[in-house]
Amino acid sequence: MLEVRTAGDPDEADVVWTEFSPARLAETVAGMGTPVSAGVVRDWLTEIGLALRKVAKVLAGGSSPDRDTQFRRIAELKAEYRAAGNPILSIDTKAKERLGQLYRKGRVWTGAAFRGFDHDFPSWGTGVVIPHGIDDLARNRGHINVGLSHDTSQFACDSLRWYWNRIGRQCYPEATSVLLLCDCGGSNAANQYLFKADLQALADDLGLEFRVAHYPSYCSKYNPIERRFFPHVGRACQGVLFDTLETAVRLMRNAVTKTGLRTTVNVLRRVYATGRQVSDEFKANIPIRFDDLLPKWNYRAIPR
Repeated sequence: MLEVRTAGDPDEADVVWTEFSPARLAETVAGMGTPVSAGVVRDWLTEIGLALRKVAKVLAGGSSPDRDTQFRRIAELKAEYRAAGNPILSIDTKAKERLGQLYRKGRVWTGAAFRGFDHDFPSWGTGVVIPHGIDDLARNRGHINVGLSHDTSQFACDSLRWYWNRIGRQCYPEATSVLLLCDCGGSNAANQYLFKADLQALADDLGLEFRVAHYPSYCSKYNPIERRFFPHVGRACQGVLFDTLETAVRLMRNAVTKTGLRTTVNVLRRVYATGRQVSDEFKANIPIRFDDLLPKWNYRAIPR
């Protein structure tokens, strides 16, 4: 009835577990000649440290030999930008969701259950929402630009452009550079020319330097936006149908906390093409300034 499974981490103790419910355990024990109630079994399980738990997503899928060096570099850059009064923005794209009467996880206080389709076929949706998040670490403010087509590097840079022109410039009128903290993959992939080309175009357009520091591979959970902002957006939206774009936007704006987090939301209606290529000229004469230390993850786009 109780089994031992070897833990995924060799440094941790083995896990004692059972697939039986307290009622099933009580029934089994009673059949062995010791009548007992499910409540007593539940108390016994609690006493020996067993509880209902879900799988903990804590094991990294891989490792990078430069992990610690990059984390120290990011800490240095954050201290440098904080001292200079320049903005530090953590950016990432939240998982795409579909509009329509499609099921969404979570529960909400309501007089009756929302009615959704009995299957989650993507073709039954009426559109998509792609939330690109920007977390201003110093101001404890989050912003989401909602895309309606594809998660591309051009979309990510347009999101930054809109944010800086409408919000960032007013909050940091003396800024000389912006530090972007981001993952290694996705629309801001560290190993893609396309993101660097679009970022350089953004720097040229705004006349502002952007310094990028990527978190190492397999370390995306350490990007501040993943724990400071996105969980609160998920909480604000859980259990409610994204039946219309207006509903999704309104719910995202409700991502607030008692510690001061506030959220603004905008919709980018541009259709972003996939499959774009970078010119050979850009590759041959790339204007991006790469750092001497871990240039694959640290570089600057300086306006020309």
